[in-house]
Amino acid sequence: MPGMKKTLVNLFSGFLGVGKSTALKALLAQRPIHEKWAVIVNEFGEVGIDAAAIDDGTLPVAEIAGGCLCCVAGPQMTVTVANLLRRERPDRLLIEASGLAHAASVIDELREKPLGDALEVGVVLTVVDPRQFSDPDYNRQPLYRDQISIADVLVANKIDLADVDTMAEFRRLSANLFPAKTLVSEVVNGAVDVAWLDLPLAEKARYRPAAPAEAHSDWQSQGWTFDAGRNFDGARLTRFFDALPKQVPSLVRAKGVFRVLDSWVWLNWVDGQWGASQVAWRRDSRFELIAREIDADAIESALNACLES
Repeated sequence: MPGMKKTLVNLFSGFLGVGKSTALKALLAQRPIHEKWAVIVNEFGEVGIDAAAIDDGTLPVAEIAGGCLCCVAGPQMTVTVANLLRRERPDRLLIEASGLAHAASVIDELREKPLGDALEVGVVLTVVDPRQFSDPDYNRQPLYRDQISIADVLVANKIDLADVDTMAEFRRLSANLFPAKTLVSEVVNGAVDVAWLDLPLAEKARYRPAAPAEAHSDWQSQGWTFDAGRNFDGARLTRFFDALPKQVPSLVRAKGVFRVLDSWVWLNWVDGQWGASQVAWRRDSRFELIAREIDADAIESALNACLES
């Protein structure tokens, strides 16, 4: 699109369950009234959940499910971005990548033709859990290192759940990152600042990720959808989420949006805890989990048992 002003694009990166969607919602609440924004949400599984939590009807939200932007859903990203730009002509595009995405590969795709002709890549914001950041098991993973390496702004979320020693180790490790980040910050409940999106880009480390498929070949995703007219019983859903760790021992992430008492709630399980919040979603009820082993029939039976008769 020669001669046209480029749309500024910011990528949100971060591992499963660190709070990317919460941080994105915090930014959307700070959107300048004179700017038009659009959002793309990418999820590893076939059933998208995060878009349901973000879409309140006030701005364009598109979703890419069924794989990470960097691999399975790569071609779909090009088409989705191009169509969104053509239809909406936003000033800024925010992309929330899957927690299993290689962020560097996504940035490469955004900079190359044809998307590079219409987009200006701005700050990459990576959200981390400081408890994972100081865990050697996470830092040995190429995917996790890639997400840290590509960040311009590194945000430690959930600091209220980390102890003093963990935060001290996060500060030590993040201060020694090379090249240095433009900004390293600490927040609670994803309370990021919209001004961070327009900070200068950091010098990036000379790091190339491993092949994307190697990073998450062990993970499985399974999703279910239910007609929007069906109500779920809140007490049964509570028991269902409480029992998930026993029913799915290798569970990494579970989330869903459900119609309960004719209202809609978003339920999110991570790190052995789950929470709920109301959302504007009205399309259908849906649930998804990520684990190494999933008994799909047992989960489906348990979900159906939560429906009101």
